Amino acid sequence: MNIKVAQSAGFCFGVNRAVDKVNDLVRLGNKVCTLGPIIHNPQVIKKLENDGVLIVDDPKDVKKDYCLVIRSHGISPDILEEIKSQNINYYDATCPFVKKIHKIVKEYSQNGYNILIAGDENHPEVIGIKGYSSRQTLIFNSYEMLNILHSENLEFFENNVCVVAQTTFNTAIWEKSLKKIKNLCTNFKIFDTICSATVERQNEAMDLSRKSDLMIVIGGKNSSNTKKLRDVCSANCDTVLIEDVDEMPTQKIKRANLIGITAGASTPPYIIKEAINHMAEILNSSAEEQNFEQMLEESLRDFNFDEKVHGVVVGITPTEVFVDVGRKQAGFIPASEISYDPVNPADAFKIGDELDLLIMKTNDQEGTIMLSKKRLDAMKAWDKFIEANKEETILSGKVKNVIKGGVVVESDGVRVFVPASLATLSRNSSLDALVGQTVDFRVIEVNRRRRRCVGSIKSVLEEQRAQLANAFWESVEVGKVYHGQVKSLTSYGAFVDLGGVDGMIHISELSWVRIKHPSEVVKVDDSVEVYIKDVDKEKGKISLGFKKSEDNPWVQLKNLHKAGDVVDVEIVSMTTFGAFARIIPGVDGLIHISQISDRRIEKPQDELKIGQVVSAKITDIDFENKRVSLSIRALLDKEPQESVEEIAE
Repeated sequence: MNIKVAQSAGFCFGVNRAVDKVNDLVRLGNKVCTLGPIIHNPQVIKKLENDGVLIVDDPKDVKKDYCLVIRSHGISPDILEEIKSQNINYYDATCPFVKKIHKIVKEYSQNGYNILIAGDENHPEVIGIKGYSSRQTLIFNSYEMLNILHSENLEFFENNVCVVAQTTFNTAIWEKSLKKIKNLCTNFKIFDTICSATVERQNEAMDLSRKSDLMIVIGGKNSSNTKKLRDVCSANCDTVLIEDVDEMPTQKIKRANLIGITAGASTPPYIIKEAINHMAEILNSSAEEQNFEQMLEESLRDFNFDEKVHGVVVGITPTEVFVDVGRKQAGFIPASEISYDPVNPADAFKIGDELDLLIMKTNDQEGTIMLSKKRLDAMKAWDKFIEANKEETILSGKVKNVIKGGVVVESDGVRVFVPASLATLSRNSSLDALVGQTVDFRVIEVNRRRRRCVGSIKSVLEEQRAQLANAFWESVEVGKVYHGQVKSLTSYGAFVDLGGVDGMIHISELSWVRIKHPSEVVKVDDSVEVYIKDVDKEKGKISLGFKKSEDNPWVQLKNLHKAGDVVDVEIVSMTTFGAFARIIPGVDGLIHISQISDRRIEKPQDELKIGQVVSAKITDIDFENKRVSLSIRALLDKEPQESVEEIAE
């Protein structure tokens, strides 16, 4: 097995220039901040943060007495003007190759050219470039997207067009797109602004990947040029993108004959060197079958781990915990190695705490020992999981994500796979809703050697539901009030989870007013207050009531009106013998055809219309049979009589 490293891997000129400037300013005692991350590499950013370098997203966030460094990606002219207007002390570390693009775009857009940019529209470099255009600007990141832009913006391509590329754009896509652009545009200017270092890096990576069984691409996962290197290599062989040695694909490395290594323009040399040393150690390790403990210990040694040690906490910072392990080297635990969950070192430990730890790496030159608590905890956790499997005890953990076939639950640093069929009580329940929740589960399969653990959330839920059901049947009685959750709807009613058992509200019990479907009153997952109407314990059936007596419209009518009252009513339907009018919601009264007018009419429609509001007198209310009689004529007969009396006076 051999390892071959691309000669162009690592920092490019622009990135190196920007990082060196920040380091120089820090060494000179300046307070430094950068407008966005100086480069897309988490290790470099963390190191700069430890040196006191701040990251700001907006010029107005720059603190007094701080020097602002503009990163190599560059910025738009309006942001630069804002920096100047606020009298901020700044250093422009924009890559000279990017500044060249700014100049081209500014000049040609002022001369009437539309601007076409090949790049990622959300990348800071492209955002800055676009800011220098005073004309219509379009951005594409693929050959297919270029075709879509053309079909949707014909006038754009009929005008003069200036074409530029993000410095780290994919060279293969660029060359293919240029042929298309030459056919689309009648008058165009094309500037090949892809950085020469990018071209060289991608070409070298392509050649190396064609010869290799496995390519390792090292760099930040949010780095544009690093992701493009991955894409270039993956077309030719199995390719893995890693940020640090913890992500090394150990088994793939052991199986490969020739391994190629390349790195993004934002990857510092020491990370590349560390990766190479680590891979060499993997290839030199024994491939013999081992039990789990031996495999884990060997894996830890692959990463320059040593053995378990006992130490005492002697110092705490926001990023590290210093531990005396009785050796000449100074021991420290990085914050990331304390727990699998994010934790503040000051909250996790105090001076004097005694800890069992695992040595991750010894650096004799610097006189330090890197330690880990979370990895030792993970080793111990397997004992706990094996015991839990035997005893069928219940464990808890947090659902981290949904994967093909189920969900992953993390518990004590161990990733537990829960199949979809064992994740919820119902197959129709959403797995996405579990993400982020703390759940109880049982271990149903554990393989320590393969580091495989399978769990069941459903078995715990079923047991809990059975316990709730037993408690329910022991205390249930007609008339008792419960709070439940609507579980499902049918055309004839709503099923409600009462906690361990389900009951049904018949559609006739949902509303005093006639409805066509339960969804007019309740929705799935609604919380509802119900009462027991009837119980059949033998069949396990529960009939629920939902309507409240005080909401009965006939009860409301009795409180509001009596015979003899004059009310405004709405005509809601017609028959041959009269019209029905709405007195209050849920109560309609009949206006007999003889009571509609003071003259004879053939049909109600001669005087009334559906939706018409009229005044009528309540002549009778039969609460027992739920009938109300109304009369419009009674009010009409009264008017002439009053007139006669008035004249007599």
